[in-house]
Amino acid sequence: MRVRRPRPLRRAARIASAMLTLACAANGQRNTGDQEDALRTARIAMVDLIEARGVRDSATLEAMRSVPRHEFVPPEYRQRAYGDSPLPIGYDQTISQPYIVALMTETAGIRPGMKVLEIGTGSGYQAAVLAAMGAQVFTIELLEPLATSAAAQLARLGYANVTARHGNGYAGWPEEGPFDAVIVTAAPEEIPAPLTDQLKPGGRLVIPVGGVGAVQQLLLITKDADGSLHRRVLIPVRFVPMREPPG
Repeated sequence: MRVRRPRPLRRAARIASAMLTLACAANGQRNTGDQEDALRTARIAMVDLIEARGVRDSATLEAMRSVPRHEFVPPEYRQRAYGDSPLPIGYDQTISQPYIVALMTETAGIRPGMKVLEIGTGSGYQAAVLAAMGAQVFTIELLEPLATSAAAQLARLGYANVTARHGNGYAGWPEEGPFDAVIVTAAPEEIPAPLTDQLKPGGRLVIPVGGVGAVQQLLLITKDADGSLHRRVLIPVRFVPMREPPG
């Protein structure tokens, strides 16, 4: 009798197999075509695992199948790009865990044509996922080297519907607001008021909140037509702190 593995285990095995193929390719044992096939297989398997964890929005899942996460990590982490974990991108910053990217994107309710503000561009991966869903994305990064490299990478990969800049995320982007959704990829101790001010009525803000070393909570903030705000706690998370420039 054939014993079938539980589906999540089969998906995990697909990622492991793809990563092994990728490692061989990176070591010169296979050609570039094999490496690209392994990356594609690993990306699909990664999204399968995200779906198994409860993300159901088809547009979010399809965007994450299409966006090459390996293009947004340093070369030394390319073989680990499709594991479900954060990875260093320099300057004490990380690219977020794929499951968290998917959860935040689904929770924000992204749809084509929406105007979306992202605080914390980082490597540019979250912005690319939003752009792949047809949103008009405005993304701000406090660290100038990351802002510059992410903007260049997004342009190189053809994400023309992303506008990136170096700046203070606490202030939002008032000249481009209001926004249908705001996604924050670093944790402030309290929700910055400008971000809720720049949210459209009916809009959604997804943000991790908590002090350095404290338990952070991923929150969904919704805004009613009369401007009143409602808060829902999603899950405990761990993000890099949101840095506020002095003065």
